Amino acid sequence: MGIGGRALPGLLLLLLPILLLPSAVYSELYVPKPRHLTLLKSALERETSNGEHSDMWTPLSDQGWKPCIRSSNPSLIPEDSEGYLQVFLDGGLNQQRMGICDAVAVAKILNATLVIPHFEVNPVWQDSSSFMDIFDVDHFINVLKDDISIVKELPDDYFWSTREYYAAAIRATRIKAAPVHASANWYLDNVLPVLQSYGIAAIAPFSHRLTFDNLPSDIQQLRCKVNFEALEFVPHIRALGDSLVSRLRYPSTQANDQLPPEYLRQTSDVIVKQKPSMFVVLHLRFDKDMAAHSACDFGGGKAEKLALAKYRQAIWQGRVLNSQFTDEELRNQGRCPLTPEEIGLVLAALGFDNTTRLYLASHKVYGGEARISTLRDLFPLMENKKSLASPEERVRIKKKASLLAAVDYYVGLHSDIFISASPGNMHNALLGHRTYKNMKTIRPSMTLLGQLFLNKNITWGEFRQAVVEGHGSRQGQMRLRRAKQSIYTYPAPDCMCHV
Repeated sequence: MGIGGRALPGLLLLLLPILLLPSAVYSELYVPKPRHLTLLKSALERETSNGEHSDMWTPLSDQGWKPCIRSSNPSLIPEDSEGYLQVFLDGGLNQQRMGICDAVAVAKILNATLVIPHFEVNPVWQDSSSFMDIFDVDHFINVLKDDISIVKELPDDYFWSTREYYAAAIRATRIKAAPVHASANWYLDNVLPVLQSYGIAAIAPFSHRLTFDNLPSDIQQLRCKVNFEALEFVPHIRALGDSLVSRLRYPSTQANDQLPPEYLRQTSDVIVKQKPSMFVVLHLRFDKDMAAHSACDFGGGKAEKLALAKYRQAIWQGRVLNSQFTDEELRNQGRCPLTPEEIGLVLAALGFDNTTRLYLASHKVYGGEARISTLRDLFPLMENKKSLASPEERVRIKKKASLLAAVDYYVGLHSDIFISASPGNMHNALLGHRTYKNMKTIRPSMTLLGQLFLNKNITWGEFRQAVVEGHGSRQGQMRLRRAKQSIYTYPAPDCMCHV
């Protein structure tokens, strides 16, 4: 038997474990080739300049708006509340933030004492982090002390009012039928009588349960006060976030040995002589849920399509509207999330180059590190939590999705530029927060980009020109909130004043 004949059985033996893998697992191991090879080659060959000279780094000019939140007059707050209000929140970090803000507003409408909101265990990430694990509860209560009464726990008389109690049977004190975007009058008509009868009311579920329209101005401003002033992360999250920001701004300090958690470097304690670097935070929203729900084709072939279709069926029983459309139709409508390769090409077209410091904010990318390789080729100075902080520094956030997201949120809020690969809760939350602070945030035009990436004959010059022109007015310019839009994404004019 020749060498080739002897090698074949050995090769099959090596491949056997992979060949026997379920298609869902195999599809995540398989990394498709770049889908936009011509554009990628041109982007990699583009001239390298000092990336910080790009016009994109220019801060937003003063747009004539400033935060405008008035605190309640303590003497106008009734001494006796109508009872205790409990809310049970689900979703990820940013859905929890919105729920907390709405809970404070509803407590104000009802003149109720708010119990620190309860977070449900996240069914996707299996994260059991509580309010106090993520947010500084004393700061929260202190900032809002002139607006509403807040307690950390129920008094002993109501010890029975727990999540387990409400899960066991129908209870008179639980409000389960709160409609999405309910009006203030709905709460006065349906929840206030429960408070007055029992001294307590528990609302579950509570996500998106308060309207954005036709509310008194003081209630709207209170929601913004909660979101932008009262919700502050716990000290160890802020400390880690400050360390990451410092290491991005002063990369030479990263060469020093990273310190244990109790000695996390504070930005104010670091004396640096070098000019601070600017950096971009990219929220790469490309996890398995996102890929499956979009029903788009990401170049992984039949195995990937089959795996995502099975996942769609298992999670949503096939009830995904997008699955009725072809990939081309979805991309033309801007309904496909950008892959790491595609958002990398967008950033390159906008003028960022291989000297740009890029911080990658993401929980888990579908396809893993291998799928990010093209993005890393374009931006070799790309960092994330793992590359910037030691395992000892990250021990308190390990395997806790909400705390990991909180660190990314903090770094994103302190970056020179923030961009998300696809619209979503993190994008909307940071867009609103950075609008409030007049900071640059790039909003990708998903329809434009979907159509550009469908054009397989487009040249780099044409692509670059279209991207630059299409995003000239999508860099954080003030957009006033319209009817039904979220006050947390568009804080003006409800919570900002025109100067």
